[in-house]
Amino acid sequence: KASVAFAMNADMFNDAGLPIGLYVENGVQGHKLVTTDGPGNFHMKPNGVFYGDASGWHVATSDAYAAAAPRGLNFATQSGPMLLIDGKLHPRISVDGPSVNIRNAVGIGADGSARFVISDSPVSFGKLARMMRDRLGVRNALFLDGTVSRLWDPASGREDDGAPIGPIVVVSRTR
Repeated sequence: KASVAFAMNADMFNDAGLPIGLYVENGVQGHKLVTTDGPGNFHMKPNGVFYGDASGWHVATSDAYAAAAPRGLNFATQSGPMLLIDGKLHPRISVDGPSVNIRNAVGIGADGSARFVISDSPVSFGKLARMMRDRLGVRNALFLDGTVSRLWDPASGREDDGAPIGPIVVVSRTR
């Protein structure tokens, strides 16, 4: 039997709450990969994809994802920018830039597990990226959202509120 471990928003979305980049749920693609240029964090290239397939969890740049053309996806979400690429900060992210917000992200640990984080207070992209690399051992990490980032963690009683948000990731715990 499964129960919810936590849920958090996990994608950039439009005014209707729908994803603006690649989105796959239960093996069904709801939106295609987007590689065009545009405004905002989503288009701060390289952006990336968090996805799961039969071999496990992955975070890759959108270009690397497109080149690999993975098959048999169970889940995928595209967001941006990448925070870490092979252990290095995104080339356009400063060590501790002036833009600070509540932010959430996902990275893949050395053991292949997905590592989700959300800040309790406003942080810069650089600070979030360094924390994931230096404290969690993540080499590739993807920014999921900022400003509207929210978490529901039943075990701790945390249930962030606010305006409706787009796609969310729900992590279940099996008993």
